[in-house]
Amino acid sequence: MSSTILHAPGLTPAQAVPPADEGEEKNPFLVALGDRVRALRSRRGMTRKAVAITADVSERHLANLEYGIGNASILVLLQVAGALQCSLAELLGDVTTSSPEWLLIRELLERRDEDTLRRVRVAVGELLGTGGANTARGADGKAARSTRIALVGLRGAGKSTLGQLLADDLDYSFVELSREIEKFAGCSISEIQGLYGQNAYRRYERRALEEAIQIYPEAVIATPGGIVSDAATFNQLLSHCTTVWLQADPEDHMKRVTAQGDLRPMAASREAMEDLKGILAGRAAFYSKAEFRLDTSAQPLEATFAALRQVVRQALHLPA
Repeated sequence: MSSTILHAPGLTPAQAVPPADEGEEKNPFLVALGDRVRALRSRRGMTRKAVAITADVSERHLANLEYGIGNASILVLLQVAGALQCSLAELLGDVTTSSPEWLLIRELLERRDEDTLRRVRVAVGELLGTGGANTARGADGKAARSTRIALVGLRGAGKSTLGQLLADDLDYSFVELSREIEKFAGCSISEIQGLYGQNAYRRYERRALEEAIQIYPEAVIATPGGIVSDAATFNQLLSHCTTVWLQADPEDHMKRVTAQGDLRPMAASREAMEDLKGILAGRAAFYSKAEFRLDTSAQPLEATFAALRQVVRQALHLPA
């Protein structure tokens, strides 16, 4: 095996971790664990340094975890779980293993395909009264899509620009959720994250979305790129809004963010493009839960807006 140093987002070359020694085979479980940690970090848009500081562990230890190196203790737990014929989650006390009903529900859902799980999620939301499908009853009593249009996607996809144009066209309120979060907190997004951390930011984000849903029956909502990082908040969005994923090429994302003078957090990184691609890869599966998607890199702004307008008006059964 080559001794080439592996570079990774969040580490300088001097801090990067070399691969396992020649002839040393990594444990597949540890490799998969590292992949999941890296995917979660990307989905939340956090550098390795930021996660290490929040978790109060060394950056080196976190890098080892992501590369599947060391962590022998977790393998002992895995062996114990195997001996007890239970999942590692049950051994660690995961909430979905905390009662017989949870375990029975887990068993019913295991190995189901994505479409089946989506239908179960919608049905459970409707059963619990928390909102399932994003539908409401029209004047004729028939189900109709929500007239709250939520635009999701990575920063730089065009949510603010296209959202304002769409709101003007529909004569709806335009809500930029990032601005609402700042109103709740009384400071900027960067100050919230710097002073109080990601968990506090996510709480403000959920409050801002809940208030927008309560106040605006008709609105176009431009959401922060990381709204998919919190399952409860994203469930709210999917349940109460008609959602459109605005996609763009990574190069366009970077170009637009830089043009806006926004350097947090990825444009300030030496490995900015790789960081961006990692974040996009980590979030794509969640963005894809939106009902509609539109490529904002495919055409100029005017044509892109015309396509978005057509998609939304057709979805809401409005005249073209």
